[in-house]
Amino acid sequence: MTDATELRTRVAGLLAAHPPSSTAEEDFLRARFDAGLAWVHYPPGLGGLDAPRALQSVVDADLAAAGAPDNDPRRIGIGLGMAAPTILRYGTREQRERFLRPLWVGEEVWCQLFSEPGAGSDLAALATRAVREESSGDWIVDGQKVWTSGAHLARWAILIARTDPALPKHRGITYFLCDMTDPGVEVRPLRQLTGEAEFNEVFLTGVRIPDAHRLGGVGEGWQVARTTLMNERVSIGGARLPREGGMIGAVARVWRERPELRTHALRQRLLTLWVEAEVARLTAERVGQQLAAGQPGPEGSGLKLSFARLNQEISGLEVELLADEGLLYSDWTMRRPERVDITGRDAGYRYLRAKGNSIEGGTSEVLLNIVAERVLGLPPEPRDDKDVAWKDLAR
Repeated sequence: MTDATELRTRVAGLLAAHPPSSTAEEDFLRARFDAGLAWVHYPPGLGGLDAPRALQSVVDADLAAAGAPDNDPRRIGIGLGMAAPTILRYGTREQRERFLRPLWVGEEVWCQLFSEPGAGSDLAALATRAVREESSGDWIVDGQKVWTSGAHLARWAILIARTDPALPKHRGITYFLCDMTDPGVEVRPLRQLTGEAEFNEVFLTGVRIPDAHRLGGVGEGWQVARTTLMNERVSIGGARLPREGGMIGAVARVWRERPELRTHALRQRLLTLWVEAEVARLTAERVGQQLAAGQPGPEGSGLKLSFARLNQEISGLEVELLADEGLLYSDWTMRRPERVDITGRDAGYRYLRAKGNSIEGGTSEVLLNIVAERVLGLPPEPRDDKDVAWKDLAR
């Protein structure tokens, strides 16, 4: 089995053959992928070495110390956190070889075409249709998706569509890899409370998807999508952070630098949130270890729940701590950003942006149900539509 010593030897070889100071960034990232140092736990030839996932930190630390470029994970987070693990698990050999390398290098940005205007919290109620063309075997897709982060930048999308409306809603769905450059794809910005438009709505009109870009079996899309969703929640709520990383670091820094703003009541709230943020961070570490041993479980939903609540409470505390200053938001402009940068912005932006945390990656209400049923073992809510054909459901 590959160990830390072998990985460090491989890193040294990579740096010797491709010095970061004289190698183009994309060339270095391609060489890193080919050396198996992208995802060390992935199979050889697909960016990894079948090494323990925990050893990725050894590679990352050595490369960072040498000044090597990273692949800007905030810009390609959907590809890294959602598309890649799903393609790895369900993709054919050809699909893995075609998509994983440019995805990791950042040559191709991905987005997620799941939610719809009438199927957000109840994703399985989606209405986008994919009909197979007999002459070519291709799928023709028509429908609308919404709240699509980064669709304005994306080259590819992970897409679920209904392929058999005569089956119950969870069973008539198929999962596809959609080319966002197809002429039938139209992306429109959705302006947010922050003034920006990192989200989009996407209209699909006669979009042609080859059957070779179907992921998993026909009608098995819900099973495949659950893998994506579990990875999404872990990637949102379970990001590995140092102590005082993320939102709590920003408010703790203000507290230390601005003693004139302190009050006893705010001190007590900050201490409480600091402890909760540290508990959440350590829990994320534990879930990361669980992830290293296999597929993510429903515990990721609990992490994402905690992430949303803490971000909103911490950003609210920061605004109160700064008083009038906290109401300032210096950059309320219509932009379509390439990445979300929360900690690098002012308090007003953080407060507004955190409101979306309880919606993206699954609403908090849905995640509470998942935790209740799949983690705590509580009785499920009554579901009258479970065995009813989708076409017969009231909409």
